[in-house]
Amino acid sequence: MSSSRRPNILHLFTDQQRFDTIAALGHYPFLKTPNLDRLTSEGTTFERAYSPSPECVPARACMITGQYPGRTGCFSNANRMPAEDQPTFMERLRQSGYRTHGVGKCHFTPDPYSKRGFETRDYQEEIPEDRVRDDYARDLVESDCGWVLEPHGIRGEMYYVPQPSLLPEEKHPTHWIGDRSIDFIESEKTESQPWYLYSSFIHPHPPFAPPVPWHKLYRGPDMPLPDLPGDLEELTFFINRRQNRQKYRDYGGLDLNLIRQMRAYYFACISFIDKQVGRILQSLEKTGQLENTLIVFSADHGEYLGDYGCFGKRGMHDVSARVPMIVRWPDGSRADTRTGTPVSLIDLAPTFLRAADVPFETEDFDGIPLQSVADGSTGRTQVFSQYNCQENGLYMAVEEGWKYIFSAPDQKEYLFDLTNDPRENHNLASTTESHPELLRLREACQNWVHTTGQPGALAPDGTWHEYPIQKVPQDPNAMLGFQDPRWWDGKLPEW
Repeated sequence: MSSSRRPNILHLFTDQQRFDTIAALGHYPFLKTPNLDRLTSEGTTFERAYSPSPECVPARACMITGQYPGRTGCFSNANRMPAEDQPTFMERLRQSGYRTHGVGKCHFTPDPYSKRGFETRDYQEEIPEDRVRDDYARDLVESDCGWVLEPHGIRGEMYYVPQPSLLPEEKHPTHWIGDRSIDFIESEKTESQPWYLYSSFIHPHPPFAPPVPWHKLYRGPDMPLPDLPGDLEELTFFINRRQNRQKYRDYGGLDLNLIRQMRAYYFACISFIDKQVGRILQSLEKTGQLENTLIVFSADHGEYLGDYGCFGKRGMHDVSARVPMIVRWPDGSRADTRTGTPVSLIDLAPTFLRAADVPFETEDFDGIPLQSVADGSTGRTQVFSQYNCQENGLYMAVEEGWKYIFSAPDQKEYLFDLTNDPRENHNLASTTESHPELLRLREACQNWVHTTGQPGALAPDGTWHEYPIQKVPQDPNAMLGFQDPRWWDGKLPEW
């Protein structure tokens, strides 16, 4: 393969993977992630990478457009993604001559089967519409596994109950992503056209359902307990309390043994993903394509896993809003390097286009190329994030040493000193209303909200709009729900 050819791009993406789940980065050294460890040693780790919106659909809308939620108009899973005529980086790559292919979860709305710049897709969605158009679900039916009603794990009341997968390893959804990615890489080994491959894993998104025997890789009693600071009400947001209820996790206190088992199965899901990453890297090596491929590994958002007494995503603590971000450069440069400059998923679009020599205007994107961050040639010091908007809005400004958050449903500010309080256990905004970093970052966050076209979040004078404080109903059955598969016909056992 000619080294002068534009590089291939392999985009490895996971769902709900915390930033602290790669062994080589030292947070949980007992984790078994040898292939992700390899990427850190052969590339650049961006240690302060953040989701522009810590929920699946808005995070992905931001990533594929390179723009913040205020410009995409997608603030939560309840919103549509931008219209299909708004260009994505996949479309720009395709128009420039790249072969573009997607494997796995895209979570495109309102049409989950749209292409949005992919020439082809192998469909595997978290809650598929049917068992015909979803390639993975159809494969299960054709292999006599159609009796498995919820192949990604049993949801509803079991959503946050750790569970071994009902499927064997070779039919597990994570393994299928590895298989289909390898199929694509091998099909392109003799082609002269550069390619972009998006390999998107649904795990470790709950339910935490690793296959046998991976469910024995980590044992619950060996897992670290969650971080439970003294004043949880002071440190958490309305969205935390609401989603704890919706996930059946707020009634009757915390079961710490159950949380440790959640963590064991969550980590097992990540290790099983790591296994597939290794298989994919081996395929690149075997076909002679590794050294001409830009590899990016990241995730859409994190997972609380019981920290702060919370479960799920959507919050702005690092365990929810901060993600892993590793780049292995095709020329082998910048190996085993790390940077603490804040970056975001919105930076991936210009990163891929620069790597592919596709021209673009800087105003096309809110993000900047990661090449500039890795080289230290950018002056940006902050990134931003938000979940939802206006009366439900949660807004964040973060830099290497400080984080500011405003929660509209709580009408409350938060300030964390990330250098001296990396676990975000002390809200300085509640103790020092005139803290200089609070005043500075509040202004930066409000200016960002204004410049991204969200006047409804701000009062006429540019300060935060005052909305009624929201509370979760006292009735423990309020707000509970189900997420049954759409193909279930509702039939129950008979006798």
